[in-house]
Amino acid sequence: MNLQEKFVRNWKAKRFADEQQTILLAVSGGSDSMTMAHLFLQAGLSFAVAHCNFQLRGAEADKDEQLVRDWCFTNNIIFHHTRFDTVQKMEEWGMGVQETARVLRYEWLEQIRKAQGYSHIATAHHANDNVETLLMNLFKGTGIAGLHGIPLQNERIIRPLLFATKKEIETFIAANNIAYRDDASNATDNYLRNAVRHHIVPVVEKWFADAVVQVNESIERFAEAEMLYKKTIEQERKKLIEQRGNDYYVAIRKLQKREPLHTLCYELFRPFGFSSAQVPDMVRLLDAETGKRTDSTTHSIIRNRDFLIVTTKQTSATDFIQIEAAPCVVHTEKSQFKFELQDDAKHITQDAGTAYINADKLTFPLILRKWKQGDYFYPLGMGMKKKKISKLLIDHKIPLHEKEHIWVLESDKRIIWVAGLRLDERFKVADSMGSVLVVRKTD
Repeated sequence: MNLQEKFVRNWKAKRFADEQQTILLAVSGGSDSMTMAHLFLQAGLSFAVAHCNFQLRGAEADKDEQLVRDWCFTNNIIFHHTRFDTVQKMEEWGMGVQETARVLRYEWLEQIRKAQGYSHIATAHHANDNVETLLMNLFKGTGIAGLHGIPLQNERIIRPLLFATKKEIETFIAANNIAYRDDASNATDNYLRNAVRHHIVPVVEKWFADAVVQVNESIERFAEAEMLYKKTIEQERKKLIEQRGNDYYVAIRKLQKREPLHTLCYELFRPFGFSSAQVPDMVRLLDAETGKRTDSTTHSIIRNRDFLIVTTKQTSATDFIQIEAAPCVVHTEKSQFKFELQDDAKHITQDAGTAYINADKLTFPLILRKWKQGDYFYPLGMGMKKKKISKLLIDHKIPLHEKEHIWVLESDKRIIWVAGLRLDERFKVADSMGSVLVVRKTD
């Protein structure tokens, strides 16, 4: 079975979209995305093409754009294109080139999708990309959550080539004489993914010829296992943790009977800011005397008679709080912040004290901290126009004595929310289904 036949079979099996829906393809001009475009064309699917020119490679980037433009013209395909001043955005946002390009690309693609009524955005990630992602996550120590690789679908973004190996793509290109352009940076080891691609995967394939296929099959099983794992942890959490006011009680005798104890302790206390390195301390508390404790940035676990009590640390002098996971509750000197996850965006209400955040765009741990001079963000509804928080506070006529109590929530050095005032445009919840982080601030 050739790649075209596999693609059609996979498309029908995964049910990415209905026949009457039109897909927006992200096409760079490289071998993978040009193959994806050709597969969609030969399958008779309804689609349009979008191309981003990041203007980082001069004339070479312009030639990439022209290749995609010519292909669309030849095949009578709608062509959307844009150019970014990526260097300027890197300086504005304080991010690296890859992260800046990723944010620019996906935000523009989503704008086009909504404006033109396309049902989904398709990217050309394939099986080798999936293996590389898993290996990087494994080496970083992300745990079971990192073993599911690249999601087949993430909100409106679909990845219909995840089943295909790079070798299959190369064979298909040669057989169909598909024009494409190589990005010279892909041949370097400047990026971690390139190093994994050039030096680790080939060594594995030397000894295990079908490694990419086999690992991708394992990734599917890991993803399913993670679903069962999360369900089990949630069931155990409901059985073992009892909330009393703002504190959480864990019955020691019940916990001691559970297996595997170390993993369960980690998952129970992780939402309160505790790390895997602290698990031995948690376990020792089970046999410790009353009054013994261990602390995270935001919480304390205290042995008190027959219970482990999780309580919020006093943060009156703390201007910097790390949020490891949700759900959790954090207290500052004047406010309480309650973090919760919900499965979709159905129950959003208009409340200045509540932020509804696209959880798929977050990188934990989050940071809750006092704002400072020089802070800026991209206020929701202003079309990615940068604004200093000091100016926002002036616009809202915040009294001088209250400004020192303004908190911001940030992810990966990007401000998500000026608490109680305004969400950042980059983290807004899309109209499609997806996981939502809800943060409620009460005074």
